[in-house]
Amino acid sequence: MASEGFLLTKIIATLGPSSSSVETISQLIHEGVRVFRINFSHGTFDEYESLLANIRKAELESGTYIAVIGDLSGPKIRVGKVIDSGVKVQKGEIIKFVKNKITGGSKGNELTFTTTLLDFIDEVVEEERVLIDDGNIELKCLGKRKDKEKEWLECQVVVGGLITSSKGINLPETNLTLDALTKKDLDCVDFAVKNHFDYLALSFVRKAEDVRMLKKILFEKDARPSVFYTSAKDIGFKGDAHDNHHFIPIISKIEKPQAIDNLEAIIRETDAVMVARGDLGVEMDLAEVTILQKKVVKYCQMYGRPVIVATQMLQSMINVPVPTRAEVSDVANAIFDGADAVMLSGETAVGKYPVETVRMMNKIASRTNTYIKANAIHPGSELEKPDLSFRAAAIAKGVQTIVDTIDPKFLIVWTNMGGSAVYLSQYRMPVPILAFNSVESRLRQLSLMYGIRPINMSQPKSGSDFIRKIDRLLLKEQWAKKGDAVIIVSGDPIDRKGFANRIVIHYIGETVD
Repeated sequence: MASEGFLLTKIIATLGPSSSSVETISQLIHEGVRVFRINFSHGTFDEYESLLANIRKAELESGTYIAVIGDLSGPKIRVGKVIDSGVKVQKGEIIKFVKNKITGGSKGNELTFTTTLLDFIDEVVEEERVLIDDGNIELKCLGKRKDKEKEWLECQVVVGGLITSSKGINLPETNLTLDALTKKDLDCVDFAVKNHFDYLALSFVRKAEDVRMLKKILFEKDARPSVFYTSAKDIGFKGDAHDNHHFIPIISKIEKPQAIDNLEAIIRETDAVMVARGDLGVEMDLAEVTILQKKVVKYCQMYGRPVIVATQMLQSMINVPVPTRAEVSDVANAIFDGADAVMLSGETAVGKYPVETVRMMNKIASRTNTYIKANAIHPGSELEKPDLSFRAAAIAKGVQTIVDTIDPKFLIVWTNMGGSAVYLSQYRMPVPILAFNSVESRLRQLSLMYGIRPINMSQPKSGSDFIRKIDRLLLKEQWAKKGDAVIIVSGDPIDRKGFANRIVIHYIGETVD
């Protein structure tokens, strides 16, 4: 499939120093990116604003709707200041963590460190693991100690290594009392609302209440509907589809053991999910990560939630122009599982070959989806939990049966609020979905969904008017030829919102009354 073609599995690219220019962003869109991620863990608000402006400029030049995800940092714990050379710790050594500001490794503090979490020594308890630098260094907590007015946390080194400033700390067994949102996160939410980001990704989600907290904040900023609709009811698309009101759906990142324990509740509460395999692979047994990925994707399918698989998908392409065979299999496996999108992080943010990486991912996705179609595999056929009393869900299930029978060129939907298109996408039919709407914010958000190509069209006067417009467009763009079958889904009347109740099998060129 050419990059200008109809993508099924979507590609998300993280922007950074290697990909910040309008020229490079335009190339990435040409090669298949439909969603860009701005990582709020790095950079300044001026830099985020510049990236967003460059995305919108490239989007306009490409004529393709592009979604933007703002990825909130969350309460990431890091090592405090350490001497420039770092401190090498050996297996069996006893090290300390303190609250007061010191420089780790300095005179008198040779094996003493601080962290960015002030209450770190109060949160971690005896026998719990402390992992530093993505798990390369492992400590075992021996407990909290006190001597007169001094307090510290004592740990024994299980696996040694070099501790330097700002290295990440993971606490896989600790039930942290931290809020899911930091002060910086709240500033980033303000920025995202003001600048009309299309999604917000919530990091280190542990329970459904974390999602509800962000929903409440967005509601207070008029960026969330008063009734917290999720993807089973139009993934947060609420209100008049013809106004400029902008609502921001939430993507919950699954990267903590506690999130796995509360998985169903989180998925029910959120609008979309990201399998963030980086921290998940640090905090849980690496051998379980693939199994957990499949579990999360399956539950997302059951509840009709869009799902992204992320982290190290083509990691070797940060430095070399060709991926490993295992990485190619990893991308394909995520597509077989039924992911809406696959995400690139360092590969496009800081890698040497950002454009080539996207081209490779697009090629893998295209070949995999061709195989899925040829072998009648249905990665999304486990949609079990949504209330089928919603017309959009019941209609989508009927469309799946028709697709298996007539093999249409396209699924076409007029979607006032987004729900009909989302449901069609969640059934993972290997057919491109042309989703028509007149509101740019809805169209951009739909860019994340499997199979959907969002297209701007003014409100048709009637169902027949819509079909005639579709006919002219497909023939003009040479996307179809006379006699090709398409399936059209809309409401009757077509301008009635939240009311998909009509399926039409149409052959291009057929006379419409």
